Amino acid sequence: MDDVSRECLEQVPCACLKTDYPVSFAIFALARSHRAKAASMLADIGLFPGQEILLMQLAEKDGKPQKSLCESIGLDHSTVAKSVARLERDGLIERRKCPEDGRISQVHLTARGRETTDAIARVWAELERQTIKDLSPDERQALMAAAKKIVVSTAVPEEIAATCEQLSTVA
Repeated sequence: MDDVSRECLEQVPCACLKTDYPVSFAIFALARSHRAKAASMLADIGLFPGQEILLMQLAEKDGKPQKSLCESIGLDHSTVAKSVARLERDGLIERRKCPEDGRISQVHLTARGRETTDAIARVWAELERQTIKDLSPDERQALMAAAKKIVVSTAVPEEIAATCEQLSTVA
């Protein structure tokens, strides 16, 4: 473990959390560290964490209704609406009325948005490389299996099926 990682683990809001709840604290420290690394890497391409997920959803199927984005990402409408507005302002997406039903707003990638999805893939590839570089193939599989079990045991019922489906397509 390098000095930065050790220092991160030692910055405990309450020492009892680390000793009394070691698994939960380890997950907290892992999530915080990974999100900070991802945020730094995404900032290099002008994005905030979470925006890349929305853009990659559109890369898979462009023209999704905004409501569908909320459901597939698992975020509330106001959070997605703010991200969509910011991404639209930055020229990465555009909203268009559905030709069949003008009440529905469809979200489309712009040419710049498509270019950004290529950069996102490179960022995630590097993030993955850095994340797993010290893990053996067996440790990677064990981590994925443990993560899936923890998600199932901690997710609220309506999140379980979607999250398990996302995790199972990875392993």
